[in-house]
Amino acid sequence: MSINRGMAKFRIALVQLLVSSSKSDNLKRACVMVKKAADQGARLVVLPECFNSPYGTKFFPEYAEKIPGESTQMLSEVAKENGIYLIGGSIPEDDSGKLYNTCGVFAPDGTMLLKHRKIHLFDIDVPGKIRFQESETLSPGSNFSVFETPYCKVGVGICYDMRFAELAQIYTQKGCQLLVYPGAFNMTTGPAHWELLQRARAVDNQVFVATTSPARDENASYIAWGHSSVVSPWGNVIAKADAEETIVYADIDLQYLAEVRQQIPIHFQKRHDLYGVKVAQE
Repeated sequence: MSINRGMAKFRIALVQLLVSSSKSDNLKRACVMVKKAADQGARLVVLPECFNSPYGTKFFPEYAEKIPGESTQMLSEVAKENGIYLIGGSIPEDDSGKLYNTCGVFAPDGTMLLKHRKIHLFDIDVPGKIRFQESETLSPGSNFSVFETPYCKVGVGICYDMRFAELAQIYTQKGCQLLVYPGAFNMTTGPAHWELLQRARAVDNQVFVATTSPARDENASYIAWGHSSVVSPWGNVIAKADAEETIVYADIDLQYLAEVRQQIPIHFQKRHDLYGVKVAQE
C-alpha cells in the first residue's frame, strides 16, 4: 500500500461541542474551537452531527437552511482562515422544500469539497427506552462521499450510517484510509454500540475511524452520549473524550496502517469467487 505524497502522519481534532438552542452562539463557539484545534497542529478538524441546532425532528424544519448559507459560509471562512480541512459535522439542510441531514467538507482554501447527506435515516423503536423517526421530517441522501487530502483519502458518513458495514467497505475499496462519522448516539445506543461499531468498522477494513458527538446536555430533549473517539486499524481506541465539551486530538499514522495491512493481509485474501454477487443470487 502506498502512502499519498509521502506524508505519513497528520493530526486530527474532534470538536465535541455543547449545542444550545441559539444557532448564532453554536456557530461562534464552533469557530472558536476549530481555531483552537488548528493552533494545536490539527490539519483535519471535525464537528459533531447537528452542531448548529438541537437534535430532533421538531427542530430540523426550524433550523434548516440552504447550502450555501449562513452556517456553511462560516465554516468555509474558518477553514480558510486556519488553513485546514474541516468536516462540518452536519446541519439540517433545506433544498427545494426537502430536508436533509447534511455534512459539508471544506478545503484549506475555503472551497466546499463535498456535501454528504445522511444515507440511512435514524428510524428506531426500542420499547421502553427510545423511539426516534428521522424520516418524519428528513429525506435520505444517496451519494458516497470521499475526498482527497495530501495525507490520505477520507470517507464520510453521518451517525446511523456507521451501522452499515457495506458503506465502510465501499469507502475502503475506493482507497480511504480514514473514515469519519459525525454522530449523536443517545443514552441507550451510545453505551451499547458507539465504541463497538467504531472498532468493528476499523478492524473489518483496517482503517482509522473517527467519530465526533455533541457534548452531553442532560437538559436536552435528546441527550447525546458524547465520547468522541479515534480508533486505529488494529481496533485500539487511541483517543476518547468523556461527556463534556472538549477537543480530542490524535495523530493518524499511515505507516502504521500499512504495517497492519501487511501483517494481516485481508485485502489480498478476500474470496471474491465465493461471495458477493454469487451469494446474493443464491
